[in-house]
Amino acid sequence: MIDIRDAYRRALDGFGDRLHLVRRGQWELPTPCVDWDVRGLVNHVVAENLWAPELLSGRTVAEVGDAFEGDVLGDDPLKAFEASAQGAVQAVYAEGALTSVTHLSFGDVPGEEYITELFADALIHTWDLARAIGGPERLDPELVASCSEWFEKAREDYREAGVIGDERDVPAGADQQTHLLAAWGRNP
Repeated sequence: MIDIRDAYRRALDGFGDRLHLVRRGQWELPTPCVDWDVRGLVNHVVAENLWAPELLSGRTVAEVGDAFEGDVLGDDPLKAFEASAQGAVQAVYAEGALTSVTHLSFGDVPGEEYITELFADALIHTWDLARAIGGPERLDPELVASCSEWFEKAREDYREAGVIGDERDVPAGADQQTHLLAAWGRNP
C-alpha cells in the first residue's frame, strides 16, 4: 500500500483536475450522491478539506463547531478548493499527523485512519464529479487498489453507519474500479 498521505494528495489532485472541467451551467447537475448536485458535492469535499487541519491538530468537533457548515465555496469554487486542498495536504504531512489522536464525531481514531477516510472520500467523489459533468471517469489504478484494500475491512462499518448506498451488482470480469465503486453503492 502506498503512503496514505501521498494517496490523499494524489486523490485531491485528481478531484481538482475534474473540478477544472466544470463549465458554467453544470453546477446544478445531479451527481451519483443523491443529496448533492455538483456544487453541493464540491462544497462537501472543500468542507472535509477544511476540517482536516483542525482535527489533525487535536481539536474536537465541538471546538470547531459550525465553522464549516453551509456554503464554503463562495464566489470562486476553484479557488476555495485549491486553498482547502493545500491546507489539508500540509496538515497530513505535518509531523505526528499519522499517529495523532483525531477526535471525530463518532469517536477517536488514529490520524492515519482519518487520513485514509479522507483519501477514500476524495477518490470516490472524484468519480462522482466526473460522472456528473461527463468528464474522465477512469481513476488512478494504484489509488483504486489502495482504497479497495482498505475498504474491504471498512465496508461493513460504512454500510452500518448509513454513509454509503447498497452494494451494486457487477458484471463478470469487471475491473477493480468497477468493484470498488459498486461496493460504495455507485452504479458504474
